Amino acid sequence: MLRKYRRCGLQKAQSDVAPLLAHDHLLSSSDSAGGASSNMTTTATAAPLHNRSIFLGIDVGTGSARAGLFDEAGKLLGSTSSPIQIWKEGDCVEQSSTDIWLAICTAVKRALSLSDVAGEEVTGIGFAATCSLVAVDSEGQPVSVSWSGDTRRNVIVWMDHRAVKQAERINSFNSPVLQYCGGSISPEMQPPKLLWVKENLQESWSMTWRWMDLSDWLSYKATGDDTRSMCTTVCKWTYLGHAHMQHVDGNSSRDMEACGWDDDFWEEIGLRDLVDGHHSKIGRSVAFPGHALGCGLTSDAAKELGLVTGTPVGTSLIDAHAGGVGVMESVPDSEANESDDDDAICRRMVLVCGTSTCHMAVSRSKLFIPGVWGPFWSAMVPELWLTEGGQSATGALLDYIVDNHVASSHLANQAASQNISLFQMLNNLLAQMMHDMGTQFIAALTADLHVLPDFHGNRSPIADPNAKGMICGLNLDTSERQLALQYFATVQGLAYGTRHIIEHCNEHGHKIDTLFASGGLSKNSLFIQEHADIIGCPIILPRESESVLLGAAILGAVAAKKYSTLRHAMKALNSAGQVIHPSKDPRVKKYHDAKYRIFRQLYEQQLAHRSIMTEALS
Repeated sequence: MLRKYRRCGLQKAQSDVAPLLAHDHLLSSSDSAGGASSNMTTTATAAPLHNRSIFLGIDVGTGSARAGLFDEAGKLLGSTSSPIQIWKEGDCVEQSSTDIWLAICTAVKRALSLSDVAGEEVTGIGFAATCSLVAVDSEGQPVSVSWSGDTRRNVIVWMDHRAVKQAERINSFNSPVLQYCGGSISPEMQPPKLLWVKENLQESWSMTWRWMDLSDWLSYKATGDDTRSMCTTVCKWTYLGHAHMQHVDGNSSRDMEACGWDDDFWEEIGLRDLVDGHHSKIGRSVAFPGHALGCGLTSDAAKELGLVTGTPVGTSLIDAHAGGVGVMESVPDSEANESDDDDAICRRMVLVCGTSTCHMAVSRSKLFIPGVWGPFWSAMVPELWLTEGGQSATGALLDYIVDNHVASSHLANQAASQNISLFQMLNNLLAQMMHDMGTQFIAALTADLHVLPDFHGNRSPIADPNAKGMICGLNLDTSERQLALQYFATVQGLAYGTRHIIEHCNEHGHKIDTLFASGGLSKNSLFIQEHADIIGCPIILPRESESVLLGAAILGAVAAKKYSTLRHAMKALNSAGQVIHPSKDPRVKKYHDAKYRIFRQLYEQQLAHRSIMTEALS
């Protein structure tokens, strides 16, 4: 049941009259009065040089900013990346919004040059980014969120775990909004981080004029429009998007203030000041992904990006959710008729596999699943409920396992000499080991080695940020082959974790039978095959591997009115590539079922160990 939303009927202040929640009839930039900056002009975009529409997707990950240009068939014309700085000190992980914007500008200009695309040809732009927290003052300048006081460090990165205690305290209030994030809030979400800043950096708290999710800050920087994304606010800020269910068309939502904030929640956790000014610091207006913002690019942003003033910009997405938009309709031609079935999308799960992995599925009805985030209404695909599982460290965990082994540097040198990646080198070594040892199938190499991959806590479905990683079966072997086995067992541990999430979701109402994979790890053939074998589902890879960039570009295509809805754009621009099927060998299934039982037992053992030590220290 919804609680009382005391701001729901109020008119917005004059400076915040951007239209909200337009859906099939998204408002054009000429219809909106938007909260654009004073230096914005409404100069029309010049006619395309080659009479073609190019969509620009921009993605800010944990380590780099990337830009990709796509044509009207969803084909990638070219992409580039530019590194971004990161500071890590214990549980604190910080970045600079200034540095991120400069990296974006560099990446966009390089992508234009690489793809032989003129700025005038870019028809629409979309942003995707990690769900990091940005602090800026009334002039839009960065405000430090760091113990160091360094004003450059104004971004608390998504993976930062400084606010574990604040999250525990928030969960103790048992607010009704928590049922929409799996029953408990994660320290990776924004309310605990906001509370941490207020309690530890009072000066920064007082100076901050806007608190924004990183992708919302990017669209604000580009357009001057402070409208927030339904994706970010619902998934990371406890905004209740379903408060808008009766306002899904453009006409009824044109002048509607964001009414999904639960003021009682902010008051009871000690952040009453964020309710002031009609929630001006955290978002007074909210829109579906792809909604056209303000008057498009400001003249300043256009100049910095090498684009044209007024180019349409769509409301943003969290990077993983952009990956979902970029891949979820990538069905093979043989299943094209099924894709016209409106319920087919509800049997799919998208794995966006990068530094971490997000597991996303949609449904027509809201499904409450303990330990899994959601249900989030319209947070990815408008008018569908999103279920979001996740693993906090996947690519980051594989890097950790490999980089901290004594044989890593020597193997890396061998890989470099063969001009292949270190992970391809490891995959090749495992194949050779299977041949040399006469193993029945490659997975059997790890029969004595088991990994619980919760090195950065368990996000889903246990929702235990205090969970720890475990490796069972170590010996004194320091060889490259032993490194390969540890890497392989970790890959399998991650796949068992995904199986746990899917089984848990299906036990609570989902009917997931097909997986889609995107992100950097989806390019690792061993990683994908092990997931297919362990979960027992086919995994569809998209034609374009850069699905997060494509998802961001789709936002630009919708903002430019090339498609009437986000779903139509997904169907037009998503395309399937390779399909990975699970092994038909019954021995493989029997083996993984056995290892999965051990996987589940490892966490139970950890809980028992934790209880023993708590009693010993009491």
